[in-house]
Amino acid sequence: MELPQEAYNLIVKYVGSKTDLAALCTVSRAFQRAAERALYNTLDLRGQRQAVSVCDVLARMTRLAVLVVALSIFAQDGESSGEDSTPPNDVFWSTITHALQNTTRLRFLNIYAHHGIEMATAWILDSCSFQLRNFHCDLAWDDHLISFLSTQSRLTDLYLVDYKDSAPSLAGDHDHILPRLSVLECTFTEAATALVPGRPITRLKTCFSRTSIDGKRSELRALLSSIRLSRKALRALDIADSSYTAEFSSELLTSLVNSVHVYDLRYLGTLVLPIGGRQRLEFYGLLIRFSKLRCVEVDVSEWDPPPTHPAALRALACELRLYCPTVSRVIFVYDFERLSVSVLDNLCVPDDEEVSDNLWRDV
Repeated sequence: MELPQEAYNLIVKYVGSKTDLAALCTVSRAFQRAAERALYNTLDLRGQRQAVSVCDVLARMTRLAVLVVALSIFAQDGESSGEDSTPPNDVFWSTITHALQNTTRLRFLNIYAHHGIEMATAWILDSCSFQLRNFHCDLAWDDHLISFLSTQSRLTDLYLVDYKDSAPSLAGDHDHILPRLSVLECTFTEAATALVPGRPITRLKTCFSRTSIDGKRSELRALLSSIRLSRKALRALDIADSSYTAEFSSELLTSLVNSVHVYDLRYLGTLVLPIGGRQRLEFYGLLIRFSKLRCVEVDVSEWDPPPTHPAALRALACELRLYCPTVSRVIFVYDFERLSVSVLDNLCVPDDEEVSDNLWRDV
């Protein structure tokens, strides 16, 4: 007796392993339709051999390719991935491009590069027709990538590992180029400066490119000028620095306080927490101006002894909340280790779980 398709879909939801899903495909046509939808909805391809194998199927079978909604590709050489042999790079990338041309319903695409893989390969996106919502891109910034991004009218979340000022930009027609972009993570402030104006950016994570104070001041001025031109107020701002100093953090915080477009901030980082009591009071005096702040990330790497004991973390978090009572979570960074203190029932409690790098997206 044939069951309604909804019944087959419900049964498939309770199947945990991909092996069992593959076995279900052989039971009946109805089970095959439901199981294939579950098998191909989200693909996580690690290593070049697996990527080529699966992408070859997608390139040959459009019926399966249109089922793919989320695709992650981890491009790494054979030595680092532990594979005995890997396909040549031209075979690897050409197979991927043929697969991408068929995944017309793709909404989430992550392309990660590891260990020296050649990433000047954005040409793989040239003939793609899908409209993404989220895109993590480790590809090199070039004309091909710019051309692809200019077609993405529904993209809301973008990660860029590369950017070049000399290349053509996307700073032109904001109403038609990335008009919905609201979350931007980029490793160069120059990319943020180019992409934020005219777009509804509410969450931004970036990094200073220069090491000199004068260079960083110039970057900061350009960044804040671009933020003022955003179509929406920022809710989260995370700015990394290769060399955190209390002096420059104070300048950064002062500049933010004087910028009318950051009054709505819920997340702010990463700032150096001053060691001296007077300087710390001045720091809190600036921080208190952000009346909606929920989470703040502070660097304590210069503290000696390091305040990494739970009692020390709790004391510093309580001190900060005396001046900023809206803050419900404080992230302390000590030599790249991230330690969190959360407020539960008005008590500061150190968290035992590992701190996510994506808090700025969630707060």
